[in-house]
Amino acid sequence: MTDKTLHIVGGGMAGSEAAWQAANLGINVVLHEMRPAVETFAHQTGNFGEMVCSNSFRSDDDEQNAVGLLHWEMRAANGLIMASADEHKLPAGGALAVDREAFAEHITAKLKSHPNVSVEYGEITDLPDDGMWIFATGPLTSPKLGEAIAKETGTDRLAFFDAIAPIVYAESIDMDVAWLQSRYDKGETEEEQKAYLNCPMTKDQYEAFIDALLAADKTEFHEGETAGYFDGCLPIEVMAERGRETLRHGPMKPIGLTNAHKPEEKAYAVVQLRRDNALGTLYNIVGFQTKMKYGAQTEVFKMIPGLENASFARLGGIHRNTFLNSPTLLDDQMRLKSRPNIRFAGQVTGVEGYVESSAMGLLAGRLAAAELLGVEMGPPPGTTAMGALIHHITGGAEAKTFQPMNVNFGLFPPLDGMRGGRKGRKERYKGYTDRAKEEFTQWLEAQS
Repeated sequence: MTDKTLHIVGGGMAGSEAAWQAANLGINVVLHEMRPAVETFAHQTGNFGEMVCSNSFRSDDDEQNAVGLLHWEMRAANGLIMASADEHKLPAGGALAVDREAFAEHITAKLKSHPNVSVEYGEITDLPDDGMWIFATGPLTSPKLGEAIAKETGTDRLAFFDAIAPIVYAESIDMDVAWLQSRYDKGETEEEQKAYLNCPMTKDQYEAFIDALLAADKTEFHEGETAGYFDGCLPIEVMAERGRETLRHGPMKPIGLTNAHKPEEKAYAVVQLRRDNALGTLYNIVGFQTKMKYGAQTEVFKMIPGLENASFARLGGIHRNTFLNSPTLLDDQMRLKSRPNIRFAGQVTGVEGYVESSAMGLLAGRLAAAELLGVEMGPPPGTTAMGALIHHITGGAEAKTFQPMNVNFGLFPPLDGMRGGRKGRKERYKGYTDRAKEEFTQWLEAQS
């Protein structure tokens, strides 16, 4: 490729980080941003890296927390987002919170003063045929560009809202209560016949669960979000409001299942969990998308037999969003398989959170720069936080149930000889982070 210019669409955190990384590797970067000429309902300024929700980057603990480890890796890779956050941090206990205005102004100034970065304001509405591009337009991708992406990828592979069911760490499920079985033992292989975890309920347990569900605190739909809009994927509490038996005849129906622990007992209702990643370390609760507040979710879902001590990798929710079905659309270089000159980065790839979005921008910028320079570079190992994320979104997740994901230790390959469960968690997490730091450092050194 003779043209060494990289075009990046979107000046949020992912696009800003991608621009910074590529520019520092000697690539000429054109950063395209539609704001302030074309506004969004959430942004207040035209600055790069503007925070539109919280001002927190969550935990900064790089020994016991996966997002803290991601902070560490981004700092190690000379990340602009983390440097700006450190420069403008506010007191927040063990979390990393920032002065959002100063943070965005700092990012904007650093990029505009970089000799390899130029900025073009205006809306990009199509996917270009020529040149190398990174699209990092986030959850607020403009309607015209969204239409172009949908036309290229297929409308069934581009979502405009999350309907997220809670995800549970497999090791925290009580297998003395739950059992593995697909409904009616469907499937040609034993793995398919045991693709679901099942948690049985008696009539009394079901009635108590419905009562708690109806009484729980819920968040309201935002403007433009209506129950009708999400009618194909209703929150469980809305289903319960339609009748106390609705869930028992929907996602909690007990038919076709036999309790492996008590074959003679017929469950009144059954909650099913489906494997959420190739490693089998995460399970999502089938059909349990919800608008309950987070605190209420943990209380209500721990009423489910077998989940009394459940640890959640993420809780449920329904939000307006734009994201790709990345496991089917992107290769391991974050390129669109149908148009390899185009990469996607940030939240549109199916990651959740400021830090995760920025990390995917960091990788996209480095991978694109390497390709332009004619250098072979693979993504970081799956044992690292960044590697675990990119491996998840480009192949490790189940494509049929793919939903945006935060970084968590459930995405990491298990450690040999490490004790499972809650009691061994501190040692295990330290093992994950030690291994990740060593292997991420080696990945960086291989590029220098």
